[in-house]
Amino acid sequence: MTFLPRTAGTSRSAVPEPWERTARGANLLAEGGDLGVTIFEEITGLALQHGAINLGQGFPDEDGPVEILDAARAAISNGENQYAPGKGQPVLRTAIARHQERFYGLTPDAETDIIVSTGATEAIASAILAFAGPGDEVLTFEPFYDSYGAVIGLSGATHTTAPLVAPDWQPDLAALENSFSERTRVVVLNNPHNPLGIVFSREALEKVVELATRYDAVIVTDEVYEHLTFGVPHLPIATLPGALERTLTISSAGKTFSLTGWKIGWLSGPADLVARVRTVKSFLTYSSGSPFQGAVALGLGLPDEFFTSVAETLRRKRDLLSEGLLSAGLTVNQPQGGYFVTADTSAIGITDAVAFARRLPELAGVAAIPVPVFCHPDGAVRTRSLLRFAFCKRFDVLEEAASRLSALQGKL
Repeated sequence: MTFLPRTAGTSRSAVPEPWERTARGANLLAEGGDLGVTIFEEITGLALQHGAINLGQGFPDEDGPVEILDAARAAISNGENQYAPGKGQPVLRTAIARHQERFYGLTPDAETDIIVSTGATEAIASAILAFAGPGDEVLTFEPFYDSYGAVIGLSGATHTTAPLVAPDWQPDLAALENSFSERTRVVVLNNPHNPLGIVFSREALEKVVELATRYDAVIVTDEVYEHLTFGVPHLPIATLPGALERTLTISSAGKTFSLTGWKIGWLSGPADLVARVRTVKSFLTYSSGSPFQGAVALGLGLPDEFFTSVAETLRRKRDLLSEGLLSAGLTVNQPQGGYFVTADTSAIGITDAVAFARRLPELAGVAAIPVPVFCHPDGAVRTRSLLRFAFCKRFDVLEEAASRLSALQGKL
């Protein structure tokens, strides 16, 4: 199918909250303004200042499988150090196609339906910029990963949201339907979800497909945590009836293989949609990490036992950190997937997670990110007492963090 740009209309909405610099940065970037310091930089600085364990940023502190690392070293030694083809090396595109078929029964054409990107973030940006502009709307669920808001702001489109609702944090389907309009051009889905760690129900995914079809919108699905679910299967939305022809599926090597610094991601979908994304990507980075691509291809072909063991190890880390948060008196929202656990501070009388996150590195020796920074103002009110902690760290680091958190109540 062919999606055509819509007529320009109203401008994007502003995000006026002064503390919410992450989402506000989307508008400032588009307008050439001064971004200042994001909450992520601020919390990292406070962690360094107070010698705190930084559980704010979502990257592992251990390397990925040695066979993948060795393959990258060999590629560098063998001279694979110049530009890769713009859409990615054939060996990796073929491996991605085989991966999609092996795990999900999808059969993308490695030549026309797949591109390799500089991390999932570039693929997301390229997709939004390819299909949305002034007068359009891009719909995300809220809370939303911060780069979504920034790229939507750069596109000139209006950022609309559908709330994820406590206590299970699934979408309210009526509110989701009301969030769509004739101007909705793209709906961005993050499944498993960052920061909440939910896995979307089949009912919710089917509703997204129904509404995207009704309003002729492209579904951009960010599935970087696809292999990191705990006791629940990952269901790609592209596998649902009616979804494939309008869905761009995005993932990366960073989370599955603990190689976030390599920035190797990919996007797959119908050839006509992928071609438009490829055009945008060619003016961003053109190509990505030549010596890493063959190594990632090797990783995608590892036995099933590797993928199940990665998820099981991460589940144990989730449980370890969750015990420390519970000992601190916090209410834990147990994630079904991903790198993060969120905790409600209202259980210990704290209702402003942003202010508390600024105190926590000194108070407890642990740093976290407040969930309201992943929201527009209304969403920030709904999540105002939530903190996000990353558990993708070594067991000894998490044990120490849990110990420090256990002592928190005595310091309030």
